[in-house]
Amino acid sequence: MKTPIRLILSCALLSPGALLAAGGGGGGAASDARPSDPVVESATLATQREDWARAQGLWKDVLARNPNDAEYHNMFAYSLRKGPNPDMSLVFKHYNEALRLDPKHRGANEYLGEAYLMVNNVPKAKEQLGVLDKLCFFPCKEYSDLKKSIAEYEAKAK
Repeated sequence: MKTPIRLILSCALLSPGALLAAGGGGGGAASDARPSDPVVESATLATQREDWARAQGLWKDVLARNPNDAEYHNMFAYSLRKGPNPDMSLVFKHYNEALRLDPKHRGANEYLGEAYLMVNNVPKAKEQLGVLDKLCFFPCKEYSDLKKSIAEYEAKAK
């Protein structure tokens, strides 16, 4: 629930194109402004509305045109993970591709950790938390959110 709220708040302050240019998922150095893309804007809006089927289709289209964009892989994986009956192998494939393209992408590191929790792999989720701890000079939202998710997961397990 916290991530869509973050997306909505970010988009309230920035246009969808600017959200992605700013590394909406917390990417590394994404200060280059991206040109406006109506498909990206539609995908962002579908994600905000939690219309997972539409978001998945749109992010897939965006990725077909831009296969070397870490944020697009991150958002496609996010929409897959949040939708019903996620194909976790596809989720992991796209988060890992996002991180291959941009190892410092904070959003992809956080979301990958959350995906590991979905498959009951707490040690791997904690590895992602360690990565975020190194990436964030000061505590960042992605680190705090993943840390909270791990704590909640472990509390439920007891």
